[in-house]
Amino acid sequence: MKKKLEVKNSGVVILGTPDTKRGGLFVAEAKKHIPFEIKRVYFINKLSKKSVPRGDHAHKTNTQVIVCLNGSFDLHLDDGTNKQTLCLDNPSEGIILGPKLWHTMKNFSNNCTIAVFASHYYDEQDYIRHYSDFLTFI
Repeated sequence: MKKKLEVKNSGVVILGTPDTKRGGLFVAEAKKHIPFEIKRVYFINKLSKKSVPRGDHAHKTNTQVIVCLNGSFDLHLDDGTNKQTLCLDNPSEGIILGPKLWHTMKNFSNNCTIAVFASHYYDEQDYIRHYSDFLTFI
């Protein structure tokens, strides 16, 4: 089921999921399922401290799509006006994290694996790492 988003600079993507009797197959094609040219992909797993948040930042220009490949976690989104928390637990559903969107990941299950597809290469200058700076930037 598609998630309903209430924050700005976000969206939902549905990955291609061909019907197969041999197991799940999830497809993420640039400019088809992922709404941009993919410059970087990274994975987060083996989270030894489940209570320690990840993310806790926003981007100035980078757009990302975040997908929970296995297990579950809570994604907290904040556009400066609206706040929303989603539980990601479906590998066929990704959330668009657009620029100017503060995001934090918490409450990871034991087997949680996260994939992130990014529109830009890593650039530390694109990060907004302090919430007060985020509010000023937006």
